[in-house]
Amino acid sequence: MSSSKDWINELSGGKKVAEYQDLYWEGSFNEYLDLVRENPLICRNAFQRMYDMIIGYGTSTYTEYKKNITHYKFFDDEIENGKDAVFGLDVSLMKLVNFLKSAAYGYGTEKRVLLLHGPVGSAKSTIARMLKKGTEHYSRTEEGALYTFKWVDPEGKIKEILGGQPEMVSPMHEDPLKLIPHEYRNKLVEEMMKGKKSEYKLEIKGELDPASRYVQRELMKLYEGDWKKVMEHVRVYRMLISEKDRVGIGTFQPKDEKNQDSTELTGDINYRKIALYGSDSDPRAFNFDGEFNVANRGMIEFIEVLKLDVAFLYDLLGASQEHKIKPKKFPQTDIDQVIIGHTNEPEFRKLQNNEFMEALRDRTVKIDIPYITKLHREIKIYEKDFNAERIRGIHIAPHTLEVAAMWAILTRLEKPKKANISLLQKLKLYDGKTLTGYTEDNVKELRKEAMREGLDGISPRYVQDKISNALVSEKSGPVKSLNPFMVMNELESGLKHHALITSDDKRGDYRELLSVVKQEYEDIVKNEVQRAISADEDAISTLCANYIDNVKAYTQKEKVQNKYTGQFEEPDERLMRSIEEKIDISDARKEDFRREIMNYIGALAIEGKQFDYKTNERLHKALELKLFEDQKDSIKLTSLVSNVVDKATQEKIDVVKSRLINQFGYCEISATDVLNYVASIFARGDVKKSN
Repeated sequence: MSSSKDWINELSGGKKVAEYQDLYWEGSFNEYLDLVRENPLICRNAFQRMYDMIIGYGTSTYTEYKKNITHYKFFDDEIENGKDAVFGLDVSLMKLVNFLKSAAYGYGTEKRVLLLHGPVGSAKSTIARMLKKGTEHYSRTEEGALYTFKWVDPEGKIKEILGGQPEMVSPMHEDPLKLIPHEYRNKLVEEMMKGKKSEYKLEIKGELDPASRYVQRELMKLYEGDWKKVMEHVRVYRMLISEKDRVGIGTFQPKDEKNQDSTELTGDINYRKIALYGSDSDPRAFNFDGEFNVANRGMIEFIEVLKLDVAFLYDLLGASQEHKIKPKKFPQTDIDQVIIGHTNEPEFRKLQNNEFMEALRDRTVKIDIPYITKLHREIKIYEKDFNAERIRGIHIAPHTLEVAAMWAILTRLEKPKKANISLLQKLKLYDGKTLTGYTEDNVKELRKEAMREGLDGISPRYVQDKISNALVSEKSGPVKSLNPFMVMNELESGLKHHALITSDDKRGDYRELLSVVKQEYEDIVKNEVQRAISADEDAISTLCANYIDNVKAYTQKEKVQNKYTGQFEEPDERLMRSIEEKIDISDARKEDFRREIMNYIGALAIEGKQFDYKTNERLHKALELKLFEDQKDSIKLTSLVSNVVDKATQEKIDVVKSRLINQFGYCEISATDVLNYVASIFARGDVKKSN
């Protein structure tokens, strides 16, 4: 292990020094102009920077229901190894990125408030947090570098103008290019862009903040209009966006209406400095520290934006439409920032019904952030928090998170209008499973007819809370293995006190859906135990070879040689049917199925390939079920229930248990639990076939 001294030397040497020097670069205005000439993208606006930031992480595409979907890797949260990764919302995130793209190109959405709308716990805050985190990180990269300036007085010449201070930072972290007089700006942009290609139309827009404008004006008077001498008091430095340091990111959360004050957004007078400067309208006596001020060049997040007091509304409308704010006692001040708000559905309904809020509705682009309706993506949410790395010392049994996710999604789905499909089947279709009689077009139609799907139901937060409860529950001693029933019991018991469920009917519906999930889990574990019992590959291969010999003889109207007697006999119809019935091949269809198998084997032979039962999923399943049926009586699984197990049976059960552990991910405790559970099913004579 290296010493502290070595570690300090590592931070102080080589590459790290160069990195820190880049981050804390400082230079003259002319040196900054050289940087801009080399890379004009330095002076992009906030929308352009945010769009480029997202695109910079790359994309991938896939097709869903015949529609091309783009996945933006930025939302996988590579910055913090997936801590705030957003799952299953690619369509909503496409709309968000399209909004930013349109704004970046100046097509109009830069004059709008981006409103993330959806039920509680649907990742609205997570998306906003990702954008803030990404904006911070991007400002520290070479591609995302941006700069601001400060006024300096090294020789004490302008002490009075700077209020007795040796330097004054631009309070709103303005782009240094704003120091250039209007009449020279277009010429400078033309010169910078000569011979260079850019996706964006780069412009130097807006006026300086009042404090910087005051200093520049006074210096122009002092130096009798010699702009070059004024610029000698300017030092440009790298701007590092930071929410904690209140640089480039603002966050506003409405409080009690009586305590709300619009100065929280636009800054307030510093009464202590009035005595120093003699006037409350002197910009040096004003704190430009409202959320709009600090968010300049970056982004501002409005938490529960629709709970804003009307007084704040005017500031928000001006900030979005005109890109201007009105600090007390000062003229309208230019801002450059992405404005993002989020709200839940009850608040949005109030907005729709309030005619006084029409101006806000007109300046808002709403993007729905619904709950996830795909099982495998909902599971990812819970795996992020509940995994072997984070939950040490407790084994999470297979399907535990799956059944929790399954129930959560069932509560969010609308009942299908077609009577021949269940809610569970709908869930499976949405998750990419196939169902006889349903095509991609049918699934697309199911989605289209369910307008509010994903906007109601149980939130991931509730499920996460109940999984946490189950992990720390000590009803039967400390938890060593968490199984699906422990979680389902917590999910059900919590419904009594769920603050967002006000209807007994809805509670009843949710309990009924838990019963559906329990039945599905029962089918899953029965199938797994069956597969573990029949996982003897040699036995399956022998059974398969026997079946294929008989099918070949049957289809070619030949006889089969008995390997024991050497006699030629008719194909064993009982054997063939005992296998085919396991996958519901009717007597009328047996001939077609057998010919399909032989044609498949023939096609493989032409390609020089050997037939393997594992390549045919239906036949593989049928063989496993047949072998299970043949072996279950010899294993006497039901003897587990009576606790009377002879040595030979115990050895066979131990083999099955080891297969559950090695092949299916169970631990000793959960494997024993699942075997006992399936044994109890067989003991009560429940031999329903798995679908």
